[in-house]
Amino acid sequence: MTSLSVLDLSPIIQGGDAGLAMRSSLDLARHAERLGYQRFWMAEHHNMPGIASAATAVALAYIGAGTERIRIGSGGIMLPNHAPLMVAEQFGTLASLYPGRVDLGLGRAPGTDQPTAHALRRNLAGGADSFPQDVVELLHWFEAPKPGQAVRAVPGAGLEVPVWILGSSTFGAQLAAMLGLPYAFASHFAPAELDRAIAIYRERFQPSERLAKPYVMLGMTVVAADTDAQARHLFSSLQQSFLALRTGAPGPLPPPVEDMESRLDSSAKAMLANALSCAAIGSPATVKAGLEAFIARTGADELMITSSVFDHAARLKSFEITAQVHADLALAA
Repeated sequence: MTSLSVLDLSPIIQGGDAGLAMRSSLDLARHAERLGYQRFWMAEHHNMPGIASAATAVALAYIGAGTERIRIGSGGIMLPNHAPLMVAEQFGTLASLYPGRVDLGLGRAPGTDQPTAHALRRNLAGGADSFPQDVVELLHWFEAPKPGQAVRAVPGAGLEVPVWILGSSTFGAQLAAMLGLPYAFASHFAPAELDRAIAIYRERFQPSERLAKPYVMLGMTVVAADTDAQARHLFSSLQQSFLALRTGAPGPLPPPVEDMESRLDSSAKAMLANALSCAAIGSPATVKAGLEAFIARTGADELMITSSVFDHAARLKSFEITAQVHADLALAA
């Protein structure tokens, strides 16, 4: 049966701040742990007024300290922004603090705009083009040190930290297949190449010491409530936020609005329908049908659920309904 996990963007809501966002993230992680979700991942984004998880390893340390069993990880660390050795040390530290609970998902995008990417890295030499070499170097830092090795990741060397390749195109699929690593596709916001990417990954997968057979995790937006109308109302916060981002005006997550569809022109409707097509928005029955159809279409080994809802209590309830729906599907399988 397909596993279920959480991708948390630690949303900063209008009228809130990053501290509130992080405290809400911890509360969600504890909630997800009680509900039986497998992982709780956070993403690296920079210069985003609506996302609090820029310092992803620091945020994960906070989440790890407040939970007991759920796996924590990055979805993902944007490797072009960092030296591989530093990432190995950061996640080696997390793995030392929370043994057997830490995942490292890697992406090749900067997670921001070009001016911010330059501020992060000082220069843009290499960047995404050197991503495959950087991944290989990072894997090396986690290996047991060899006699006479001059530089080691401390902590990090010799620790078992599962490394994932993240992507929204076929590039990541090919790299994950070649290196024999698990693959996570960002279908929750960039679904265009989903089917082609997972087909390439499965067809070209080469077994490795880290993974014997292909393993696919897919992002999916889910907003669940008692009724379809309530869920669509809650979903309007993400729709507004996504439109603001795509038009170059990102901001905090706004409160929901009534009758969102009437506020959209045809181009905005088309953009949202395309970008957020891998979503289940509605009552328990609607969400159940959506999950079942998506799993049947893709054969996903795991779904990573994301849900940007303005009201924290409604967000918790959405994840609770999703967990129950997933359990019902498992019983029916």
